[in-house]
Amino acid sequence: MEKIDNLDRKILSIVMRNARIASKDVAVECGVSRAAIHQRIQRLIDMKVITGSGYTVNPKTLGYSTCTYIGVNLERGAMYREVVPQIEKISEVVECHFTTGPYSMLVKLYARDNEHLMELLNDRLQNIPGVTGTETLISLECSIDRTIPMNIE
Repeated sequence: MEKIDNLDRKILSIVMRNARIASKDVAVECGVSRAAIHQRIQRLIDMKVITGSGYTVNPKTLGYSTCTYIGVNLERGAMYREVVPQIEKISEVVECHFTTGPYSMLVKLYARDNEHLMELLNDRLQNIPGVTGTETLISLECSIDRTIPMNIE
């Protein structure tokens, strides 16, 4: 994998703060041409350093007031390959991780309310073949929400 240099780090630092910033403004801040910024960003995308872009939407404004983390236990850890596609069908799931520790998987989802959460757990998640148990943790408040820092040498 190619390495990223200090210019790449500076570009990343800028676009991580504001993904909608104009390339010309990034170019001015970095002291290079707009074409160089476009080329660098495309290279960072090709290298999978930048893996997405878009808007972050507050789930509460869409009626999803309950953020939940669910520890999922499987019959066998290797079953995650069959279980993930089933979890992916649950549109309220926003993250799913195969983990070490007390759970085989950790799932983050948003529910409209506790009744909706119960429906997602009892009727959907716990009915997936291979799932042997779940433990639910409801987030009361998100105190920190940030991206990894970009160190510029």
